[in-house]
Amino acid sequence: MASGDFCSPGEGMEILQQVCSKQLPPCNLSKEDLLQNPYFSKLLLNLSQHVDESGLSLTLAKEQAQAWKEVRLHKTTWLRSEILHRVIQELLVDYYVKMQDTNVTSEDKKFHETLEQRLLVTELMRLLGPSQEREIPPLLGMEKADLLELMPLSEDFVWMRARLQQEIEEQLKKKCFTLLCYYDPNSDADSETVKAAKVWKLAEVLVGEQQQCQDAKSQQKEQMLLLEKKSATYSQVLLRCLTLLQRLLQEHRLKTQSELDRINAQYLEVKCSAMILKLRMEELKILSDTYTVEKVEVHRLIRDRLEGAIHLQEQDMEKSRQVLNSYEVLGEEFDRLVKEYTVLKQATENKRWALLEFNKAYR
Repeated sequence: MASGDFCSPGEGMEILQQVCSKQLPPCNLSKEDLLQNPYFSKLLLNLSQHVDESGLSLTLAKEQAQAWKEVRLHKTTWLRSEILHRVIQELLVDYYVKMQDTNVTSEDKKFHETLEQRLLVTELMRLLGPSQEREIPPLLGMEKADLLELMPLSEDFVWMRARLQQEIEEQLKKKCFTLLCYYDPNSDADSETVKAAKVWKLAEVLVGEQQQCQDAKSQQKEQMLLLEKKSATYSQVLLRCLTLLQRLLQEHRLKTQSELDRINAQYLEVKCSAMILKLRMEELKILSDTYTVEKVEVHRLIRDRLEGAIHLQEQDMEKSRQVLNSYEVLGEEFDRLVKEYTVLKQATENKRWALLEFNKAYR
């Protein structure tokens, strides 16, 4: 890609996100990182043209695909021979189990003995390996020519091979029906014809389900990559939010602290005034509950009488004071008058004190 073909920032972001999620390992690159490093973005775009979705180069991916194709071919060939070998072994095992429970026919006995003899000789010949020159002597000093003498007769082998095909087909059919019943238990009650038809389509169904599983795994992988990307973005956003909160606290807390203290002081002052008014209201309520209208009227009469008595006492005290002033020049007579005046003054003060206490109780 030439430098003139470099895309716009918005379009380049989308392309790079697709490249990082499908063709390259997750880089967790933000838009700011891509905008600050345009040449690195260009490198990623150029690199995406030479790699596949797995991250391999196109040449290596082609060679890998060819290698996997050959592996699948060899695997298929090996599985075929392995299945035949295991089916034959199961035929022999079933025969010996059946022979212990019931009597077997001579024909079955001849078939299984010929099959077992042929299988054992074949396995021994495989263990001996090729007949080329070898530095290591053969196993037990035996050669393939020694084993060929143990082969069954050709007529028995031809007859056994003809019947073996039918036995293998029957055994494979049972296994297929068993697999079908395991996959679909409702098929157990079907006829052999219906089971054969279902078995014929079972491979396609299993392949389809396998493909669905692979697609689900691919989607899960994409979702995991997307989740990792969003988790990284979420962490970055959280860090930004924490930084903003810290700055807001540092910048605005000192400015608003004095105003907040003033408001708190006003609130406490108003609350204190409200508590005082509430106490006064409770006091007045107690007084109103304690003193009825009749009691207040009686207290008013008593107060009027006391005030009248005080007024009379004050008049008498004033007269006594005038008399004292007129007789001030007298000696002993003046002392007597002073004592009389003192008695009157104490009586006046006692009545005044009683009136004051009465007024306090009335309030």
